[in-house]
Amino acid sequence: MSLFVPEFDDSVIVRDADAEVVGGDPVAVKLLADSSASGGALSTVRVTLAEGADGARPHLHHHSAEMFFLLDGEARLLSGDDVVGAERGDLVIVPPGRPHAFAAAPGSTADLLIVITPGVERFEYFRHLQRIRLGEAAPESLLEVQELYDNHFLSSPAWEARR
Repeated sequence: MSLFVPEFDDSVIVRDADAEVVGGDPVAVKLLADSSASGGALSTVRVTLAEGADGARPHLHHHSAEMFFLLDGEARLLSGDDVVGAERGDLVIVPPGRPHAFAAAPGSTADLLIVITPGVERFEYFRHLQRIRLGEAAPESLLEVQELYDNHFLSSPAWEARR
């Protein structure tokens, strides 16, 4: 087991009013702290999903674990081949290498705090997704940045069957 000790000098304080929001209805991503702010310890965002909205399609991270804390609402999360429900106050942590995805449960909204550790510079990834949503970049362009953001897409029959 190796121990990663992040290196940064000051506490990271992000005021809600100052945080950049990417997207909107049905998926809004509030950029809270990127890896560079925490000395590589973590990257964290807050994702707000409209009723039944998909948050992320199936993917995995080779080098980071991902934590999902449900602030409000109800969500469905893929973890490997299992689709689990989560409600307000529930926590799900997905280890590196495990396929995962998330969405608001049918008939519900979801508000999630998501933390990736160790951190990966992810803010530009979310801005890239926004450019795709706006038609400024092709969806296939995500395949070109999978290694950069350690975000590797895959298919999941278990996730598709949940619909």
